[in-house]
Amino acid sequence: MEYLEKTNYTKFKRFCKSLELRNDPKLINDYKKAHAKGEVWPEILLGMKEVGILDMEIYLIGTRLFMIMDTVPNFDHDKAMAELAKKPLQSEWEAHMSKFQNTSAEASADEKWQLIERIYKFGE
Repeated sequence: MEYLEKTNYTKFKRFCKSLELRNDPKLINDYKKAHAKGEVWPEILLGMKEVGILDMEIYLIGTRLFMIMDTVPNFDHDKAMAELAKKPLQSEWEAHMSKFQNTSAEASADEKWQLIERIYKFGE
Protein backbone atom coordinates (compact mmCIF):
# COMPACT_ATOMS: atom_id res chain seq x y z
CA MET A 1 0.00 0.00 0.00
CA GLU A 2 1.09 3.56 -0.61
CA TYR A 3 0.46 6.54 1.62
CA LEU A 4 1.06 10.09 0.42
CA GLU A 5 1.52 12.31 3.45
CA LYS A 6 1.96 16.01 4.14
CA THR A 7 3.22 17.34 7.46
CA ASN A 8 2.64 20.75 8.99
CA TYR A 9 5.60 20.58 11.34
CA THR A 10 9.30 20.05 10.89
CA LYS A 11 10.81 19.16 14.27
CA PHE A 12 9.23 16.39 16.28
CA LYS A 13 10.02 13.27 18.28
CA ARG A 14 8.84 9.93 16.95
CA PHE A 15 7.93 6.91 19.04
CA CYS A 16 7.04 3.50 17.65
CA LYS A 17 5.07 1.00 19.68
CA SER A 18 3.61 -2.45 19.26
CA LEU A 19 0.70 -4.38 20.74
CA GLU A 20 -0.84 -7.80 20.13
CA LEU A 21 -4.56 -8.18 19.41
CA ARG A 22 -6.58 -11.25 20.32
CA ASN A 23 -6.49 -13.81 17.53
CA ASP A 24 -10.17 -13.46 16.60
CA PRO A 25 -11.07 -12.13 13.11
CA LYS A 26 -14.35 -10.59 14.33
CA LEU A 27 -12.63 -8.75 17.18
CA ILE A 28 -9.87 -7.55 14.84
CA ASN A 29 -12.50 -6.23 12.42
CA ASP A 30 -14.32 -4.52 15.29
CA TYR A 31 -11.04 -2.96 16.46
CA LYS A 32 -10.50 -1.57 12.97
CA LYS A 33 -14.05 -0.14 12.99
CA ALA A 34 -13.41 1.48 16.40
CA HIS A 35 -10.46 3.32 14.83
CA ALA A 36 -12.20 4.32 11.57
CA LYS A 37 -12.39 8.02 10.75
CA GLY A 38 -14.76 9.73 13.18
CA GLU A 39 -15.07 6.73 15.52
CA VAL A 40 -12.37 7.47 18.10
CA TRP A 41 -13.96 9.31 21.00
CA PRO A 42 -13.33 13.10 20.76
CA GLU A 43 -12.13 13.24 24.40
CA ILE A 44 -9.38 10.73 23.55
CA LEU A 45 -8.18 12.77 20.59
CA LEU A 46 -8.25 15.99 22.65
CA GLY A 47 -6.29 14.35 25.48
CA MET A 48 -3.59 13.20 23.05
CA LYS A 49 -3.25 16.71 21.63
CA GLU A 50 -3.11 18.23 25.12
CA VAL A 51 -0.13 16.07 26.13
CA GLY A 52 1.80 16.91 22.95
CA ILE A 53 0.97 14.17 20.46
CA LEU A 54 0.92 15.76 17.00
CA ASP A 55 0.08 12.74 14.89
CA MET A 56 -0.52 9.03 15.33
CA GLU A 57 -0.89 6.15 12.91
CA ILE A 58 -1.67 2.51 13.68
CA TYR A 59 -0.86 -0.30 11.24
CA LEU A 60 -1.99 -3.92 11.42
CA ILE A 61 -0.45 -7.16 10.20
CA GLY A 62 -2.11 -10.35 11.37
CA THR A 63 -2.72 -9.75 15.07
CA ARG A 64 0.20 -7.32 15.53
CA LEU A 65 -0.42 -3.57 15.77
CA PHE A 66 2.34 -1.09 15.03
CA MET A 67 1.93 2.53 16.13
CA ILE A 68 3.86 5.57 14.93
CA MET A 69 3.45 8.52 17.27
CA ASP A 70 4.90 11.95 16.42
CA THR A 71 5.14 14.43 19.27
CA VAL A 72 6.33 17.91 20.11
CA PRO A 73 10.15 18.15 20.35
CA ASN A 74 10.25 18.50 24.17
CA PHE A 75 7.90 15.52 24.73
CA ASP A 76 8.67 13.50 27.87
CA HIS A 77 7.15 10.09 27.13
CA ASP A 78 6.72 8.82 30.69
CA LYS A 79 5.34 12.11 31.99
CA ALA A 80 2.95 12.51 29.05
CA MET A 81 1.64 8.95 29.32
CA ALA A 82 0.98 9.43 33.05
CA GLU A 83 -0.84 12.69 32.30
CA LEU A 84 -2.82 11.10 29.45
CA ALA A 85 -3.98 8.29 31.74
CA LYS A 86 -5.72 10.91 33.94
CA LYS A 87 -7.60 12.57 31.08
CA PRO A 88 -11.42 12.36 30.87
CA LEU A 89 -12.69 8.99 29.56
CA GLN A 90 -9.15 7.65 29.01
CA SER A 91 -9.59 4.73 31.43
CA GLU A 92 -13.00 3.96 29.90
CA TRP A 93 -11.45 3.97 26.41
CA GLU A 94 -8.66 1.65 27.58
CA ALA A 95 -11.19 -0.73 29.14
CA HIS A 96 -13.26 -0.67 25.93
CA MET A 97 -10.17 -1.39 23.77
CA SER A 98 -8.96 -4.17 26.08
CA LYS A 99 -11.62 -6.57 24.77
CA PHE A 100 -9.74 -6.53 21.44
CA GLN A 101 -6.23 -6.62 22.88
CA ASN A 102 -4.23 -9.53 24.21
CA THR A 103 -3.81 -7.81 27.60
CA SER A 104 -5.68 -7.18 30.83
CA ALA A 105 -8.62 -4.77 31.11
CA GLU A 106 -6.85 -2.93 33.95
CA ALA A 107 -3.68 -2.16 31.98
CA SER A 108 -3.02 1.45 31.01
CA ALA A 109 -2.19 2.38 27.41
CA ASP A 110 1.45 2.75 28.43
CA GLU A 111 1.47 -0.78 29.89
CA LYS A 112 -0.16 -2.26 26.78
CA TRP A 113 1.79 -0.53 24.04
CA GLN A 114 5.46 -1.56 24.13
CA LEU A 115 8.05 0.92 22.90
CA ILE A 116 10.12 -0.36 19.99
CA GLU A 117 13.82 0.43 19.69
CA ARG A 118 14.94 2.02 16.42
CA ILE A 119 18.01 0.25 15.14
CA TYR A 120 18.32 1.84 11.66
CA LYS A 121 17.47 5.09 9.93
CA PHE A 122 18.16 5.79 6.28
CA GLY A 123 20.56 8.70 5.87
CA GLU A 124 22.24 8.38 9.25
